[in-house]
Amino acid sequence: MVEDLRLDSLEGVGPVTTRKLSDAGVHNIMDLIVRGPVDIAEITGMEKDTAEKIVNKARKHLVENGLLAKDFISASELYKTRQSIGKISTGTNCLDTLFDGGVETRALTEVYGEFGCGKTQFAHTMSVMVQKSKEEGGLEGGVLYIDTEGTFRPERIVQIAQAHDMDPEKVLDRIIVARAYNSAHQVLILEEAGAIIEQNNVKLIVADSAVGLFRAEYLGRGTLSVRQQKLNHFVHLLVRIAETYDCAAIATNQVMASPDVFFGDPTRPIGGNVVAHTSTYRIYFKKSGKKRIARMVDSPHHPEEEVIFALGEAGVIDPEETDKKPKKATKKVDKKTKGSEVEAKVEDEVEDTVELLEDHGADITSDDF
Repeated sequence: MVEDLRLDSLEGVGPVTTRKLSDAGVHNIMDLIVRGPVDIAEITGMEKDTAEKIVNKARKHLVENGLLAKDFISASELYKTRQSIGKISTGTNCLDTLFDGGVETRALTEVYGEFGCGKTQFAHTMSVMVQKSKEEGGLEGGVLYIDTEGTFRPERIVQIAQAHDMDPEKVLDRIIVARAYNSAHQVLILEEAGAIIEQNNVKLIVADSAVGLFRAEYLGRGTLSVRQQKLNHFVHLLVRIAETYDCAAIATNQVMASPDVFFGDPTRPIGGNVVAHTSTYRIYFKKSGKKRIARMVDSPHHPEEEVIFALGEAGVIDPEETDKKPKKATKKVDKKTKGSEVEAKVEDEVEDTVELLEDHGADITSDDF
């Protein structure tokens, strides 16, 4: 299969074109599909028509080798194909119910919410769960974690791995962390991710947060158009990678308060329609005391519903687990025994009172009480 993915295995792609593509970060046929003809023409300087021909040949090559679906298939064939799509369990009954079994591969799952609602904790948990065996709800794969806010914590990964009875060192070794320092660097990381995904059998890509750097760099309405174009390129690239390499993609997103909302929840995800239309599944996390609420906002087939989950040592957990606190032992006293103890206590108090009165010269006995 490695030989089949070489660039020079395509008809009409010689050493010069291969070198030009490699210098631009396109190392195999998969990368051609992911980047697309417009991007290929831009980064290599070749004519757009030439780039389209090369990409079309790459697609045909992958279809013939069974790595991509045919252009025209019946709905029954598509249904059978979707039965084999991988799902990563969240480790909780509540969120697995919301996701109908787990986070899907070949799809982009967007999770948005205000700070402290559990987005990063969810991303950390999924980075551990994907490494479990298929019988345990994982995909036995690695993770590419794109950290844009400096919130990735290996200590948290160790804690979650230990809670799931996994070897922390092995879990950490299978997570490739890429710290993005600006939006251009964030896009570049994703553009060059092909080789990393293949070498490390990556089955989960996390972008935490996907829109944060774009939001920080492009300020004001004057830069909105440019920001949305670059953001559009990033999220579409993320979707194409997930589809081409058969892995799951999770993007966390920040929120803002919509000023035109007078009733109800004013919280809105940033990124506009570009992110909204590109995401396959959209989930809203919000705080509710010590627990959290997850709501399926948009999905091709899931119903719009809410579930309650919590955060704990094992990452995201079912809310019942937080309620399992050891109760204090209460000593049960038999009613007869309790009555005897009360009578004895009263008699002792009467005797003490009699003695006190006799000391003061009073002519009284306990029979007078």
